Amino acid sequence: MIATGNDATGQALAARFADLITDAANNSPRSRQTRIGPSEVGEPCERKLTYKLFEWPACNTDHDPIASVIGTGFHGWMEEVFTGRNAVLPDGRPRYRIEERVTVREGGSTVLGFDVTGSADLYDRLTRTNLDWKLVGVSSFDAYRRKGPGVQYRVQAHLYGLGQENAGESPERVAIVFVARHHELRVHVWTEEYQRQVALDALERLDRIKARLLALDPEANPERWSEIPIPEDAKCKWCPWFRPGSSDLSSGCPGVMKQVRRHGFEELVA
Repeated sequence: MIATGNDATGQALAARFADLITDAANNSPRSRQTRIGPSEVGEPCERKLTYKLFEWPACNTDHDPIASVIGTGFHGWMEEVFTGRNAVLPDGRPRYRIEERVTVREGGSTVLGFDVTGSADLYDRLTRTNLDWKLVGVSSFDAYRRKGPGVQYRVQAHLYGLGQENAGESPERVAIVFVARHHELRVHVWTEEYQRQVALDALERLDRIKARLLALDPEANPERWSEIPIPEDAKCKWCPWFRPGSSDLSSGCPGVMKQVRRHGFEELVA
């Protein structure tokens, strides 16, 4: 975060507005959500999911909020756009379901113990497609365009498809609409047929992680945090529980320990 002014008054105002933006972003309903939603179920890092399931105190919270603020604003703008363009289908229903709350699975009788719910960005009844907006940086946009959405986003797309199915709809496709934060409009759409099993497999995995959490009880046995795996390609920088160099996983995770490549001449002088 950078806050500057052309004089003392400007500097004070800049700092004040920066603090206001940060405070509002950190206290938004999305930021204060404690239960896992569809956007997190497919998270590759089981340790991160375990911290989240345990509602473990975060240690890495000093993040610049502007990307999430812009993303929230974009979602609100798209909601207005489609609300203004909604039409009535021959059966009398509106074409679009816009920012509707859906229940992916009721969890009262499951290991998880709580419902998995979320707000679906857009469902198009005419094409039977659930769409999710992703406002991303240019480098991320290019990566998603080349390599696809990755496991977490793909799982999220099918979970929302399941949520629409549970709401009485008949989804046939899921789509992720990537829009780049750039000085020119860049849009990339990834889409595939809706597959209920992708969502069910992800929920089953989440149940297994919760069952292991209950069995290990790392709150009473902190040394058991190390038994919860972290993938070799984990994206740790923005994880709320990332603490570089930590040797106590109950206070934070050191993340992926990168191997330092040794060269022959290093071994000669070792």
